Amino acid sequence: METEDTRMEEQEAPSAVAEETAAAPAAEEASRPTAAQLKEELNRERQRKRYNKTLRNTVSILIVVAAAAVLIAVFFISVLRVRGDSMSPNLDEGDLVVAVRTTSFEPGDIIAFYYGHSILLKRVVGSAGDMINIDDDGNVFVNGVVLEEPYLSEKHRGDYTDIVYPYQVPDKRYFVLGDNRKDSIDSRSMEVGAIEADQVVGKVLFRIWPLGK
Repeated sequence: METEDTRMEEQEAPSAVAEETAAAPAAEEASRPTAAQLKEELNRERQRKRYNKTLRNTVSILIVVAAAAVLIAVFFISVLRVRGDSMSPNLDEGDLVVAVRTTSFEPGDIIAFYYGHSILLKRVVGSAGDMINIDDDGNVFVNGVVLEEPYLSEKHRGDYTDIVYPYQVPDKRYFVLGDNRKDSIDSRSMEVGAIEADQVVGKVLFRIWPLGK
């Protein structure tokens, strides 16, 4: 036999179900993002894409620059350390210089060239076909015209001269002298002679060390 309390619970049950059913759409509505939230998320996504694109472009540029630097260093530019005092007082022991690969040289240019297992630095005074002469006072004549050499601190015929003047520079060769004319061993000596074009590393452009020198 049903009691009065049991009948009352049965009557209240449908009402509770109705309340839960009405609350479900409200909860779903509350969980949906607002227009402002959607706009903010869209902006974040755009910024992320722009950042990734910028990062990729930056990395690509760095790779290209690094590759270009390696190619330039390998094929066009050399950094060399000065050994000895044959180019003193303009270049001293331990100085670092940059040489660029080229086949065009003028009198007065400093060039780097292979000599045995070393690289030497000397100054060009004549090229193929030039007639070179050096008098007892150390004045250098190229094709009968005295060579102006403001870079010298002292002129000297040289203590290591064993070639016969006038001397004609052979084909595809360069006649080179050190700035320290008294002590430099260079084209005035048959030990070194005129430098073959194939020996040349490049033309020295500037000094990078020591700074401010």
